[in-house]
Amino acid sequence: MSVGFLRVLGMIALLSAPTASVLAQDAPVRVRGTIDRVEGDTYIVKARGGAELKVTLAEKAMVVALIKASLADIKQGSYVGVSGMPQADGSQKALEVHIFPEAMRGVGDGHRGWDLQPTSTMTNGNVEQATASSDGQVLMLKYKDGEKKIVVSSDTPIVVYVPGEKSELKPGASIFIAAAVKQPDGSLQAPRVNVGRGVAPPM
Repeated sequence: MSVGFLRVLGMIALLSAPTASVLAQDAPVRVRGTIDRVEGDTYIVKARGGAELKVTLAEKAMVVALIKASLADIKQGSYVGVSGMPQADGSQKALEVHIFPEAMRGVGDGHRGWDLQPTSTMTNGNVEQATASSDGQVLMLKYKDGEKKIVVSSDTPIVVYVPGEKSELKPGASIFIAAAVKQPDGSLQAPRVNVGRGVAPPM
């Protein structure tokens, strides 16, 4: 993985702060879906909810590929992002886990609401402790304002980030865009695209 990629990737978070150009327009839009077709420089995306979206890439847009990982790849000291569902005992049941490269340590740090499912959350933090359990693995995730107990089952989607290529943005590819910018014509412009490589982005 190149140093240049890591430096740029270090600025990326699932909940990255909007840029000035984003703030000047509508709030950023999250896109979850599959590329249906490509028309010139426009990607026609079938969104998870069924809508058809027109997406273009911003100048110097970054493509990040997600590849499948496993419980064994989550270790004490790893910096991760976990989308989860609150449990009655105060813990979080993981819906997905993102293992960040070291250059992304600290991005999105904290615990907040997330829109993957109703009442779901997102927790980014350092794995202080990782222990095996009958349910899979229990993580103690520490962030600046506190910590959360995360239960990760053996079938929880787990991914890691690697450099992607624009050529991977083709019909059938599953993508996630954290902060697309709505354009005057109703289309969306993406500064970054996460594309699944052998796995759909679980975001």
